[in-house]
Amino acid sequence: MDYLKTVIPSQLVADRGSNLVVINPGSANIRIGLAPQDAPLNIPHCIARYTNQRPKFNLQDQMLNSQVTTAQHMEREKAYDTIASLLKIPFLDEEVANNSFPRKIGRADGYNPQSGRSVAFQWANVYEQDAGTSKSKGITGESVEKHEGTGAEEIYSGNHKFRGHIFGEEALRISPTEPYCLSRPIRRGHFNISQHYPLQQVLEDMHAIWDWILIEKLHIPHSERNMYSAVLVLPETFDNREIKEMLSIALRDLRFSSAVVHQEGLAAVFGNGLSTACIVNMGAQVTSVVCIEDGVALPNTEKTLPFGGEDISRCLLWTQRHHQTWPQIRTDMLTKPIDLLMLNRLKESYCGIKEGELDAVAVVHSYEDGMPAGSHKTRLTALNVPPMGLFYPTLLIPDIYPPPPRSWFHDYENMLEDTLHMEYSRRPDMSDGLFPGISVGYPMWESYPIFSSKPKKEEKVGLAEAITSSILSTGRIDLQRKLFCSIQLIGGVALTAGVIPAVEERVLHAIPPNEAIDTVEVLQSRTNPTFVPWKGGAILGILDFGRDAWIYREDWIHNGIHFRSGRKYKDSYYLQAQATCYINS
Repeated sequence: MDYLKTVIPSQLVADRGSNLVVINPGSANIRIGLAPQDAPLNIPHCIARYTNQRPKFNLQDQMLNSQVTTAQHMEREKAYDTIASLLKIPFLDEEVANNSFPRKIGRADGYNPQSGRSVAFQWANVYEQDAGTSKSKGITGESVEKHEGTGAEEIYSGNHKFRGHIFGEEALRISPTEPYCLSRPIRRGHFNISQHYPLQQVLEDMHAIWDWILIEKLHIPHSERNMYSAVLVLPETFDNREIKEMLSIALRDLRFSSAVVHQEGLAAVFGNGLSTACIVNMGAQVTSVVCIEDGVALPNTEKTLPFGGEDISRCLLWTQRHHQTWPQIRTDMLTKPIDLLMLNRLKESYCGIKEGELDAVAVVHSYEDGMPAGSHKTRLTALNVPPMGLFYPTLLIPDIYPPPPRSWFHDYENMLEDTLHMEYSRRPDMSDGLFPGISVGYPMWESYPIFSSKPKKEEKVGLAEAITSSILSTGRIDLQRKLFCSIQLIGGVALTAGVIPAVEERVLHAIPPNEAIDTVEVLQSRTNPTFVPWKGGAILGILDFGRDAWIYREDWIHNGIHFRSGRKYKDSYYLQAQATCYINS
């Protein structure tokens, strides 16, 4: 404690952070880096594997309900007109008067694109740089041998050899004509498990992605992995079983010497130097709300909304097509991931929340069957409508991806529940060698007791209602007033222009009139909102306030967690005073 009071932060980082790898996985991207770094790597959380099956380019994903129903269409159009009335813009089918530009193609007069907006993505190179080597580009021979499911003779094409695995953004830029299967291990805040994408493959893919990043991006080989510890900063959406599986990946497969789990919302308050706040995490596919009081997450305040930035991007495309401003090109972000990259970039560059018409001249790209990208200059319209889907979610139609089946879960223990006073028991017949070091199943978890806590539910409300409901559920007027003035927006969507005043205004209007609350304030983030939880995880890992919360590799592999030893991974959510004292000093 005396050390923490006297040491300067930079020295603390140097002393304790050099061997800490902070991992913050999300549905679309994973943020990962060494604790002393200013910002983490932000990499699409996906892998493309070579396959000799047909069709050539296949997405191993959840798209069973990809057709929008008539009722959903009507709800979406109704939401659009409600938003148009609020923003004082024409309704969906109303002609725009006095518009000097054609609705389909905009003029180039005075067009001054901002840096990076009009640069086309390039198709990924799927061939080895050196066909004579036994290694795939960007992955070690050991990893190829472990993860590659086809023989070398099957991945030659003429004089070229296909790469066995392609990761990250490069995987999203593979042409549909190439023989690859694209997989995303996490979808909508859960493991992306389906009949065609079993749990074991999800875990193997996650391991392969993380291992590739550690070796190729952070330059930490297997031989040095035992010198590093992992800080897992995990979203509130994950179930207890999913958390355990990710701990196994970190400790058993990636070979970290030790690991600790921190909740994303809790890490976010530390990332911005706070101790009490309402954390609103607006990610690519899920938006979550949770209240933190004095460094403790309040379980009953958790809300999960099944939409995020990718849904806003889809809505942007729908809006332009309805107004006939989109070029006559084949754009499909569900089956052609490179289109998703383009639409995300357009959304980030041009969408915002403000009253009045918001149009922009932009360059849209078409990507067809491995051909060079085509450029189409057009005038995009109603760019302030898609982000308003945060408050009117029927505009977004989030049911494109159904949730993974819940049948494989055997315990629904909530990540936020207080376990400090629960009595746990290990089955007496559980031996030290029960958990094998190979990927053939997880018998260890069968030895854990099953708790009858209810599974997490997604809320079918807009963002303002979710924030208001979360804060009011605390039940104490003093805390409610503090939280309404300490709202923190994190995640990529938090970068949307105009989102802060929009949240403040709409949350204030959502508070029931009988509540004695008259002020709502969103706090400005001290750093990029996308990286706040990762930074908070780095701070928590460096402070090392709860030594009993750390789990060691040998303990995990051979014995699981001995509950009677007092080492429970969820202890990390209940902060000791020294950490709060240090952050507030």
